[in-house]
Amino acid sequence: MHTILPCLGAAVLLLLSAGCESGHKGEDGREGWGLSPVERAALSGQEEAVLAHAPDVPPPIARDHPTKVIVHLEVKEFEGKLADGVEYTFWTFGGTVPGPMLRLRQNDEVEFHLSNHPDNKMPHNIDMHAVTGPGGGATSSFTPPGKTSTFTFRVLNPGLFVYHCATAPVGMHIANGMYGLILVEPEEGLPPVDHEYYVMQGEFYTAGTFGQPGLQPFDMAKALHEDPDYVVFNGAVGALNDEHALRARTGETVRLYVGNGGPNLVSSFHVIGEIFDLVHTMGGTVADQHDVQTTLVPPGGAAQVEFKVDVPGTFLLVDHAIFRAFNKGALGMLKVEGDEDPQIYSGLQSEEVYLPEGGALQKLTAESSPVRDHPLSLDERIAEGQRIFVLNCAACHQLDGKGIPGAFPPLAGSDYLQADPMRGVRAILHGLQGPLTVNGQTFNGVMPALNLNDEEISSVLTYVLHSWGNTGGRVEPAQVAAERK
Repeated sequence: MHTILPCLGAAVLLLLSAGCESGHKGEDGREGWGLSPVERAALSGQEEAVLAHAPDVPPPIARDHPTKVIVHLEVKEFEGKLADGVEYTFWTFGGTVPGPMLRLRQNDEVEFHLSNHPDNKMPHNIDMHAVTGPGGGATSSFTPPGKTSTFTFRVLNPGLFVYHCATAPVGMHIANGMYGLILVEPEEGLPPVDHEYYVMQGEFYTAGTFGQPGLQPFDMAKALHEDPDYVVFNGAVGALNDEHALRARTGETVRLYVGNGGPNLVSSFHVIGEIFDLVHTMGGTVADQHDVQTTLVPPGGAAQVEFKVDVPGTFLLVDHAIFRAFNKGALGMLKVEGDEDPQIYSGLQSEEVYLPEGGALQKLTAESSPVRDHPLSLDERIAEGQRIFVLNCAACHQLDGKGIPGAFPPLAGSDYLQADPMRGVRAILHGLQGPLTVNGQTFNGVMPALNLNDEEISSVLTYVLHSWGNTGGRVEPAQVAAERK
């Protein structure tokens, strides 16, 4: 008996270890929970975490064993750019919105140091959805300004996880920018792709309306009504546009790690002109969907999408709750370079005017400007004009006034407008259709009339005349009123 029992015990341990050694769950997901004895003993080595700021992603994990990972993350509060002319007091992990992305391997041990800069005003903590423990670490990381908190955890489950501040009022801390992503690779790692990018959606609730210039404070009433003024990718309007756009070449594969900090809205994430070949819904480890057009990403959740780019062009990343994209900022760009493939996409083959019987110019209703108790100075009129432009004109003519070739004429350096600014007045009042030539390019589209008052038209045109290389000038409300009669 004395010789048989130890053997039985060893056999049981061996069976338990064999069943859990890989860390894989069975087909029904009910095996391999927690750490096996083998996995507890397998931890070896130590390294400093690589933290990457969006849209960059930390490099893939190369090691074949779990290790101890040291993370140093600092909370910073600062005033920064939310949109052109709009400033906001951000609360951040690591000085950016979203906070830096952390990449780990399943069963890594993480020694986490959260520091709150002495110049900050608020205490903060961190709730990491990758943590198995009370508060996701929040209960162990409450950190006043000038202090550092340290705690340790093991990442038991692979997947893509959100982290955020959980200090009261939690919603306000998140709405001010305190969120980010943690990727925990499975033991076998992830299949290689050509490009990986980090994209995270979030909302901002400001006292002023979208585009209203100046330093905008947080508006709790709007947050409670889930009515944000801004819905953006990576912390600001235009953070993924133009020179900041994501890049790839035709034939390459792209993996996007998409998170949603919220705090309130579900994202309908979509890339215009692309189809997701694989989707890991909810940030799970299984590519459970193929050939997907739009995937939902809940607040405090994530998704992983992968696709091959086949043709060149600019592909827009949007929240397909579409007013958020074109009127609140949830728009980014993936610029693809390479050879055309007309068998997949021809590009424009012909263009002609189509005006069905009864067709007429439409009129768009615009948001009214606040009532003024004094005439606007030139500077005030330009500032007000910028706000009106962002709200009503930028979706077509673009924030930089360059328009879209073949579709919307440029306002930047516009010989058409500068030759006669009243052309702009008439276009806004009555709409515009038919061919016109701007800077040597011919456009043949339709612009709807805008329901702006005389003051607003005066302001937006004065702003345009003073922007993007235009030579200046001023349109007075009386001129607009005369044209309106």
